[in-house]
Amino acid sequence: MLEPSQNVLPQGLIQSLKGLTGFDEAAFVKVHSFGATDVHSIRLNPVKPCINLEQRLADSLHANGVVPPPRITMQSIPWESQGYYLNERPFYTFDPLFHAGSYYVQEASSMFLGWALKQLIDSNASIRALDLCAAPGGKTTLLQSYLNNQSVLVANEVIKSRAAILQENITKWGAENVVVTNNDPQHFKKMEGYFDLIVVDAPCSGSGLFRRDPDAIKEWSEDAVQLCSQRQQRILSDILPSLKENGCLIYSTCSYSKEEDEAICDWLLEEMNCENVPLEVPSNWGVVTTESGKGAIGYRFWPDKVQGEGLFLACFRCKQPNFFTEGKKKKPTIGLSKQEIALVQNWVKDAGEYEYQKTEDLILAMTPTVAAVVEELKSGGLYIKQAGIAVGKSTGKEIIPDPALALSGLNSEHTVVVTLKHRQALQYLSREDMTDFWHDFEVQMACDGDEMQTQTKKQALKAKKGWALVAYKGRNLGWVKLLSNRLNNYYPKEWRILKKPVF
Repeated sequence: MLEPSQNVLPQGLIQSLKGLTGFDEAAFVKVHSFGATDVHSIRLNPVKPCINLEQRLADSLHANGVVPPPRITMQSIPWESQGYYLNERPFYTFDPLFHAGSYYVQEASSMFLGWALKQLIDSNASIRALDLCAAPGGKTTLLQSYLNNQSVLVANEVIKSRAAILQENITKWGAENVVVTNNDPQHFKKMEGYFDLIVVDAPCSGSGLFRRDPDAIKEWSEDAVQLCSQRQQRILSDILPSLKENGCLIYSTCSYSKEEDEAICDWLLEEMNCENVPLEVPSNWGVVTTESGKGAIGYRFWPDKVQGEGLFLACFRCKQPNFFTEGKKKKPTIGLSKQEIALVQNWVKDAGEYEYQKTEDLILAMTPTVAAVVEELKSGGLYIKQAGIAVGKSTGKEIIPDPALALSGLNSEHTVVVTLKHRQALQYLSREDMTDFWHDFEVQMACDGDEMQTQTKKQALKAKKGWALVAYKGRNLGWVKLLSNRLNNYYPKEWRILKKPVF
C-alpha cells in the first residue's frame, strides 16, 4: 500500500506532460494519490443477456465471505451502450455468469473503441478486421460485438502465453466469427491489402495505468518511452501494408507520453500515407481533443477529467493503394466420415449452415466466411491457434463435446440441460465431485416442438443418460455426463476455480 507522503509519480513524466492539452498537474497528481477513488467497470455480452445482474454480483461477494454483501449498482458509461460503472468491486471469480461469458471486466476508458467503431464502420457491411495486439481480449470482444455475422475478426497475439488467455476469453464470449492467431506483425506481409479495419492497441510505457498498477511506476523511464515509440513505429510499418486502400486504422495506447501518441500520429501522416479521421465526441464527457504538430486529431483520457484510466486514441484511413490478390478458391477438406457428419447433426443447431474441419480428432464448425478466411491466412503462412467453434473430439463412434460448444450459440435444442443453483455452480466450476448435489438438480429436456420441460431426476434418467449441459440463470457453463447414480464433471482443469467459496 502506498503511503500518503510517498511521491509516486516520476518527475520526468510530470515535466514531459506540461504543455499537453488538458494536463492539470495538481489534479493529475491528486487523482494518483493515496486514497483516490477506484473505478470498477464491466461490459455486457449482448448475446448473453442476464437478468438482475446486480444481485448476482452481490452474491459473488457473499460467497467470498462478505456478510451482508453491499448493494451493487450499475451506472451507464456514456461512450459504450453495453458498459457500466459499478459502485463496488464484486468478487468476479465467484460469479458463474462471469465464467459463462455474460460480461467482460474491462477498464472504462478502453471501451471508447466502440464509440470510434460506430463512426468508422458500416454495421451492415461484411468486413475483415484485425485486432493486432489482442490479449487478453477486452478490445477483441468489444470489437466482435460491433461486427455482423458475415464479418470475420482476426485476433492476434505475438506472445504465446498471452495467446492462450486470449483463446479462453474468446471461447467464453461464445463468438463464432473470430480467428485467433499467434504471429509477429511482420508475418502478415503476405496479406497485403487484406483487412478493412486494423486495431493496434500498441505496447507502451504504461503510464496511463499507474493508478491500477502502482508497481509499474518504478518500471517507467524516459528511455523506456523512446524505446516504446520506436517499437510502435516498427509494429505499424509492418502491419499497415495489410490494410486495404481507404481501410481504417485505430491506434491507441495507455500512455500519456507525447512521443507515443501525437508524435506517432505525425509519423503516420508523414511517412505512412495515412489520413486522420476526427470523431464526434460530446464535450460533456470530459474526453480531451488534442491536435498533433501536423494537425492530427486524437483523444486523451485524463483520469482527473473522466471516470477511467489514461488512454490515447486516434483514427486514420490508409491512402496507399493496397489490393489483396485472391488466389483460386478451394473448399477446405471436410475430413469427416459419414458417421461423424451424422453425429455432428445431433450436436449442432442448423448444422447444414456450417463447414467442418478436423484437426487431429477435434471437429471445428465454421461459417463459410470464416472457413475462407482461415484458408487465406494459411496461404499467407500465418499460424492459427483457434477458428470457429470446436464441436468436440471424435472417437469414430461418438463425439466428446468441447467446452467451446457449450459456451457458444450452436448447441442443439435437443440437448439435456442441468440447472444449478449458485453454490452448485461454484462447485462445478471448481471441478469438484457433484454427487452431494445429485438429488437437488433440475433437469430440462426437449419435448415436442421447441419448448423445454423440467423433469424429475428419475424421469430424466429414464429418458436419457449421457452428455448434458450445465447452466446457471439461463447461461451455459459446460458439460457433465449423466450416469445412473451420479454425474461426471467435465469442466476444463485449466479453467477451474482454485479459491474455495465461503457462504
